[in-house]
Amino acid sequence: MSAASRPLRIAVTDPIMSAFADDLRRTERPHEWVFADPGVSGSARAAIDGADVVICSRLTTDDMAGADHVRLVHATGAGVDRIDAEAVPDGVPLCNTGHHGPAIAEHVIMTALMLRRRALEADAEMRRGEWRTIATVPGSPPAGVPYHRSLAGSTLGLIGYGEIGRSVAHLAKAFGMRVVALRRHPDAGGPGTELLDRVYGEEQLHPLLRESDVVVVTAPLTESTRGMIDADALAQLHADALIVNVARGALIDEDALYAALAEKRIGGAAIDVWWDAPQGAEAPPVVQRFAALDRVVLTPHHSGHASEVFTARAADIARNIDLLDAGLPLERQVR
Repeated sequence: MSAASRPLRIAVTDPIMSAFADDLRRTERPHEWVFADPGVSGSARAAIDGADVVICSRLTTDDMAGADHVRLVHATGAGVDRIDAEAVPDGVPLCNTGHHGPAIAEHVIMTALMLRRRALEADAEMRRGEWRTIATVPGSPPAGVPYHRSLAGSTLGLIGYGEIGRSVAHLAKAFGMRVVALRRHPDAGGPGTELLDRVYGEEQLHPLLRESDVVVVTAPLTESTRGMIDADALAQLHADALIVNVARGALIDEDALYAALAEKRIGGAAIDVWWDAPQGAEAPPVVQRFAALDRVVLTPHHSGHASEVFTARAADIARNIDLLDAGLPLERQVR
């Protein structure tokens, strides 16, 4: 059998995507699959040895030592920041996957509704045996505050307008919201531009924040965006404003956000991304810091973890394997 017709050896080192092995294997013809065991030291390097394709969420130069046969490195997500640039040999394409936008958008709207409609407080009250409504609390509203607010008619401000931002905008419009966005190139067109009621340039963060009732952070983490939402930026928000971060923790100043929430200078926050990495299944200490506050929804960086996302990503990877096998141009090529 010639090298061109032999099955490809495919190494999968991402334990999450390994759970979708059946979806990955739906290629035009069968191949040799090797799945690394994350509990065994050196397992990733052993799986990659002799592989034609590497499917991974992270990759180091040590993992690729001696990997002379690799013809494609395929990231299992959109981000490739955990794949060392030096680990991918010159001339070897690096591809990524997407599909997380709609799932993250659902998370954004869900958490915004939880905060706007007092779902956290109402649930806690009911569990204590209390029945607090505007009909049962004297002086309500507003003194007793057991009422909630709709999203319709409010302004949603997007910091970043890529795939996630566009998906959030679609849902926000369906809920009757105005949508404004901060973009590096405010005059740029492209998909989703028609959804925006107003576009701000990257130097206009404060005006966007002053206009927004719900702020959603979707921008990538770079040196220019790190800490961009600091104390001065948070001070632009009105007292009922909400902030939802589904990007990276470091885009927001941790201490500034904590102070704004603790002092009730903003209406609440939904935090899906964090400033510290977890230790296995144990949440980092910063989570407990924010857990002590009211009107905060905490999730473990799972806003995009819908099962449909992973099956769609597996289909992307399987298709690129077929294209590689047929000698055709690859899709979603990063470099």
